Amino acid sequence: MITPGNPVTDFEALATGDKMVKLSDYRGQYLLIYFYPKDNTPGCILEGQHFRDNIEKFTSLNTVIVGVSRDSVRVHEGFKTKQDFPFDLLSDPDETLCQLFDVIKLKNMLIVPDYGG
Repeated sequence: MITPGNPVTDFEALATGDKMVKLSDYRGQYLLIYFYPKDNTPGCILEGQHFRDNIEKFTSLNTVIVGVSRDSVRVHEGFKTKQDFPFDLLSDPDETLCQLFDVIKLKNMLIVPDYGG
């Protein structure tokens, strides 16, 4: 797990376009990594569309965007095409990046009925 103010260990992940990317590939640029639960879900679509619609602003600030979820690259390819995302989506099926960035949390709003059994 990373801690604020400390460098992130170089990592690799399979990305759309069937390419392997490394954190070090983005040296000299800002990298905005956004994590989302699942392709083709309403909230994830809106989040990705916001980044897509503002890509010129990010590019002008020397910032590259990548999205990360546990979905496969094959699923990512369809999602990226359907939403016309101009950035790569990374596949994290074994949750390596999710764990590195500590983004998986238990839902605290889940109410489970107690049947007294």
